[in-house]
Amino acid sequence: MLQSLASNSCVRLIQNHKSTWYFVFLVLGYLLYLIFGAVVFSSVELPYEDLLRQELRAIKKQFLLEHDCLSEERLERFLKKALDASNYGVSILNNTSANWNWDFTSALFFASTVLSTTGYGHTAPLSDGGKAFCIIYSVIGIPFTLLFLTAVVQRIMVFSTRRPIMYIHTRWGLSKPLVAIVHATLLAMLAVSCFFLIPAAIFSALEENWNFLESFYFCFISLSTIGLGDYVPGEAANQKFRELYKVGITVYLILGLIVMLVVLETFCELQQLKQLRKMFYLKKEKPQDRLAILEHDHLSFTTMSNTAHSDDKTQPYVPALASPGDDPMIQ
Repeated sequence: MLQSLASNSCVRLIQNHKSTWYFVFLVLGYLLYLIFGAVVFSSVELPYEDLLRQELRAIKKQFLLEHDCLSEERLERFLKKALDASNYGVSILNNTSANWNWDFTSALFFASTVLSTTGYGHTAPLSDGGKAFCIIYSVIGIPFTLLFLTAVVQRIMVFSTRRPIMYIHTRWGLSKPLVAIVHATLLAMLAVSCFFLIPAAIFSALEENWNFLESFYFCFISLSTIGLGDYVPGEAANQKFRELYKVGITVYLILGLIVMLVVLETFCELQQLKQLRKMFYLKKEKPQDRLAILEHDHLSFTTMSNTAHSDDKTQPYVPALASPGDDPMIQ
């Protein structure tokens, strides 16, 4: 008997807090996914890092043996200075001295990566004034960019998603959720083809050291606003039409980001995904529930008031007796 009562209470507890349990499982799943990614990246990349370290040590040792006049301390200072400059996008190589990082087209490309929060990191402000302006520019520009993208995506969604789905639904009488799923799938395939596969083929042809996988990797890292910065187009020494190329990449990033947001918004409007999201959200208080609570409170207040009035009516009137000292007749 006690076991059945305990089991029933546990079941009721789980059912009453279902969204909370779903949220707990969501957090645990996310943490496990983070750990899984760390394990895979570490197991795949750590051997390559160790091999690269060994190669650098061997090259450095061989260089010092061939140049007896150069001490290891002086070489370390030179390499540190060169690496610090490279972190700011300045290279000491002769074949890259002609490429400026802060001409107008390069600065335009940098501004687009800042406002889109991509941030490749291959170029950074050198001066204190540039760093201060970058902070102010980002504080104003990033919300402005979000407002711009939201307005653009909202208008595109009307013509790219909502009207076509409603037209097919009313024209042929097909199920609206089914039409929405097919439409979202086709839209995603079109976006992948136009903004991932075709640009990857173009980048692999224009960039000498990039293959198709590296070009596709750059497209995905850029349009997902991850922006690792290990691959940046237009930085080759003998890049033809570099200024025009940089402007084209800037336009590609802005258009690609808009298309990605349209695709994501299209999938978010699917009924199945809406139901999935509701599993992890807190339940909102319905207007009927609020009205019922207000009516219950009002009823309780009215009952208490009526009880108080009835007590006052049923209580008999007892006149106050005057004390002998207060009665003038007795006095």
